[in-house]
Amino acid sequence: MQQSSAPTDPTTSPDKLRKGWTTGACATAAAKAAYHSLITGSKVAKVAITLPRGQQVEFKLESLEIIDEITAKASVIKDAGDDPDVTHGAEIFSTIRLTQQPGIQFKAGKGVGTVTRPGLKLAVGEPAINPVPRQMMEQMIGELAHHYDQPGDVEITISIPNGEELAKRTLNGRLGIVGGLSILGTTGIVKPYSCSAWIDSIHRGIDVAKASKIEHVAACTGSTSEQAVQRYLGLADVAMLEMGDFVGAVLKYLRKHPIPKLTIGGGFGKICKLAMGYINLHSKESKIDFSWLAEQAKLVGADEALSKHIVNANTALEVLETSLKADLNLPTHIAALAQKQITERLDDNMSVNVIIVDRDGQVVGETVEG
Repeated sequence: MQQSSAPTDPTTSPDKLRKGWTTGACATAAAKAAYHSLITGSKVAKVAITLPRGQQVEFKLESLEIIDEITAKASVIKDAGDDPDVTHGAEIFSTIRLTQQPGIQFKAGKGVGTVTRPGLKLAVGEPAINPVPRQMMEQMIGELAHHYDQPGDVEITISIPNGEELAKRTLNGRLGIVGGLSILGTTGIVKPYSCSAWIDSIHRGIDVAKASKIEHVAACTGSTSEQAVQRYLGLADVAMLEMGDFVGAVLKYLRKHPIPKLTIGGGFGKICKLAMGYINLHSKESKIDFSWLAEQAKLVGADEALSKHIVNANTALEVLETSLKADLNLPTHIAALAQKQITERLDDNMSVNVIIVDRDGQVVGETVEG
């Protein structure tokens, strides 16, 4: 299969990660090709579009078909560059149908989701084609219609043949987007490992929880802690935020869009980093200071031998297991320090608690609400 060319970027060099395209940019390119073929009767192999920040970029088409005098379909293979995007390599189809209805209507085809819960940027019942991709397609249709003296009244259906299966690897289900993927993108370009889509999903999860009148949400660092916390607190799926390492993304958004109660859940190592003041818990961004951890152990009763053992420990798991064997209430102490870091970054009216779980999903430390 052909791959769409990477965005032109003067900062990109062979030793740097390659940028790619959003699903919104791919859908726009395919829609432009399909519409152009309808109103001109000619087919092209490539098409250029303008991204939201003004860059002119070109896509190779994977397919282009004029179905009848009012319908055409084109597709582009999504190239996410060096980002581990689940939609990399997916074929994005745009079907254009000329209509008598004024304006542009958007439809969800096979593999594109539909919004079923309030709180997102789209109304319930709308196809999960986000506002910026819609604006890109509207602008492109408008420009071509003006150039060729056409009314520009069309129906645009976006489809991704394997989109429903790919969506199972995203947070769409939790956000109430059913039936497939979302058509995303605010700049048109995917920056490798920027994790912008993940952070955006955190924000949308908070929006959906608020719209659903949820008063207690839980953000967890991984699947084990998430399952344990959800089971322990009896929370609904809509109340769970798949935070990963991005504590900062949760706290910054909740500060502006508060919910009465927040629980942060995670393994001992991740919560140690949070207790130290880090809000990005990824190993590349934060490290555990075992000397600091030994000092905290002393505060809850560790003797010199245990303190020295902690200083020389290889992993946070080793520290956890050693402290539990010594009946040292270190996890709860660390949870309390993490709770303090969280409350300092949130609205005063929010209640916060922290839960630490072990590798088996058992709660080994927690704070009271504060």
